[in-house]
Amino acid sequence: MIEELAVVVKIANHQVWVASESNSACGGCQQKASCATNALGSVLKKKSVPVDSNLPLKIGDTVVVAIDENLLLRTSLLLYLMPLIALFIGAGIADSLLENSAHADLWIAGSAALSFALSLWLINTMQKGLSLNYYARPIVVKKL
Repeated sequence: MIEELAVVVKIANHQVWVASESNSACGGCQQKASCATNALGSVLKKKSVPVDSNLPLKIGDTVVVAIDENLLLRTSLLLYLMPLIALFIGAGIADSLLENSAHADLWIAGSAALSFALSLWLINTMQKGLSLNYYARPIVVKKL
């Protein structure tokens, strides 16, 4: 789990919103580029984000927020690698079918773009329809 300190800034409709606390030590750290805490902190620092929590919290509470590393990796593979693979497969199929066509390059580019867009639509539809939990949503681990 990647963990970060955060402050509860809003509670609305059974939803807890947190914003990252500023880490003064991270600003001058030499390991900032490879630090998981800095990576999560940079996402949370920019805006307040909704998190899941079963703890009784109020505005101003300091909490530890965490994201599962495996879920984050699966999400990134699904959202980045699968559309890229679909793009190359679409271009490859069009290339094999249209070897000596007059406008083969245009058809190959169109097929690649269409397969890329289709894969994004399919991922979105499957995630909504099958209730797949590939969205890496932070959770509140503990209240400080």
